[in-house]
Amino acid sequence: MKKLKLQNEVFKMFVANYKEWLEILGYAESTVYQLPIHLQEFFYYAEQNHITRLNQITPKTIKKYYKELKERANERRNGALSKSYLNKHQQALKKFKEYLQNHNYKDFNVHLKSERQPTEEKLNILTQSEIKELFRATEYSHTESRFKLRDKAILAILYSCGLRRNEAVHLDVSDILFDKERVFVRKGKNYKERYVPINRKNAEILEDYIYEARPEFYQSYLSEALFINKNGTRMQGMSFANRLKVIVASTNNKTIENKQITLHILRHSIATHLLQKEVPLESIKTFLGHSSLESTQIYTHLLKSIENETV
Repeated sequence: MKKLKLQNEVFKMFVANYKEWLEILGYAESTVYQLPIHLQEFFYYAEQNHITRLNQITPKTIKKYYKELKERANERRNGALSKSYLNKHQQALKKFKEYLQNHNYKDFNVHLKSERQPTEEKLNILTQSEIKELFRATEYSHTESRFKLRDKAILAILYSCGLRRNEAVHLDVSDILFDKERVFVRKGKNYKERYVPINRKNAEILEDYIYEARPEFYQSYLSEALFINKNGTRMQGMSFANRLKVIVASTNNKTIENKQITLHILRHSIATHLLQKEVPLESIKTFLGHSSLESTQIYTHLLKSIENETV
């Protein structure tokens, strides 16, 4: 169904912005990939029924769409679509409704009732004390000092500097500007460049890795990459994810382990922590490399929900 092509430019815009919203909030990669596809499928159904605006969508529209889903044959096995799959479609529309509410859209006032066995995901972030536990855990994340120092540097880049995974992958040693207390990010989203500040503590972590640990990796002098693997080549995204899993396991903290922390949630956590410290939204926007303030404002809504949970 992901091959269905939309004609309506407004619907296309909503699918793209919805996907970015999910990504910014730190949902699992599978969720960020699947839910926009399900939303696109719903909009395709709407187009086929001559619906071109959100305010034309009614509970009756949803009911007819859902009835059609229930009657659709399963392409992978015999029978109808599973309840789990139907719930994913429900989740896509529920999250889209939440997205609209957070962006002050009032034209999607529909009620959605889930099937049994709901699959709604809970979004987790790390507290500041849990972040400190991760940094401490790098003392036990490997038997060799070079790997432990690299793990700590990875945390400094992904949490303290708030970089995306792809941005961290493409960092070179020369991008760490110690004299200017900045990290140069050239491989940002949509190829936008930016400078990210580093404080003295994180600069020392990066110095320890670059000057003490990195030279111990095989033929490190042949690579410009900041983060290299045991073979002396640039670390890729999956390697970063695997190291984070090891660091999390090294905390021996079940609460942290149960949160199923991803690389993107480290970035998500620093953004939330900055907001808690009352850093201006415009500054957080620049720090994260967001193209619009609207993307950054997502964190204000999330912070309110976090505060409500702790009351």
